Amino acid sequence: MPSAYLLVSHGSRDPRPEIAIQQLATLIKQKIPSHDLLGTATLELNTQPLHQQIQNFAKTALTLECKTLKIIPLFLLPGVHVMSDLPAEVKLAQTELHQDIIIELQPYLGSHHNLEKLLTQILTPIHAETIIVLAHGSRRPGSAQPVETIAQKLGGVAAYWSVSPSLEQKVQELVNAGYEKIGILPYFLFPGGITDAIANSIEQLKLKFPQVNLQLAAPLGMNPKIVDIIWDLATQEEQVFG
Repeated sequence: MPSAYLLVSHGSRDPRPEIAIQQLATLIKQKIPSHDLLGTATLELNTQPLHQQIQNFAKTALTLECKTLKIIPLFLLPGVHVMSDLPAEVKLAQTELHQDIIIELQPYLGSHHNLEKLLTQILTPIHAETIIVLAHGSRRPGSAQPVETIAQKLGGVAAYWSVSPSLEQKVQELVNAGYEKIGILPYFLFPGGITDAIANSIEQLKLKFPQVNLQLAAPLGMNPKIVDIIWDLATQEEQVFG
């Protein structure tokens, strides 16, 4: 029986993330059975709300006799989007679709156990005494814990772009502690406006701390391991909205 898969990202005014998502979808299509269906959608910055995008995709899936639709959230943190917005949109879509097709909301990307290995690989070119894992951040209680855990496992500390502690705060703390070589790992899926802003911020920090070697790593990017992780998430059992 054919299945349908929908990759859901945040959405951006910068065209680069959308181009990368489409490239990612092309790679994932090579892993799924030929009779299955794969699509993409965004939570924000779309002409339609997510539940409508899901419904439209589901109707196409039904013409192919798909009985299940799996939603794969391409988000790294368990913030409001993952814990509240996505489930609400999926539930709306399921209500409209009745039981014609069953929607399954899969685990979010940042929850996968192999992500740490990929981050370790990305850090290989960085020769630093310690690192800062820089995530977007969320005001939802508990959302920072996965980042703190990853940073600790990688032998570093966490900082956030939109909430405290900021990158500058953490750099200042590490400089005060005597570190002279600091790596910064942007915990983002693809390059975009925020990663550009991070790079600019680091150039300013280099002027402020000329005695310190600040090294910027790449975001997760188009990596074959990302494709494997997403496909693994797609095939896991998760919450069903009936």
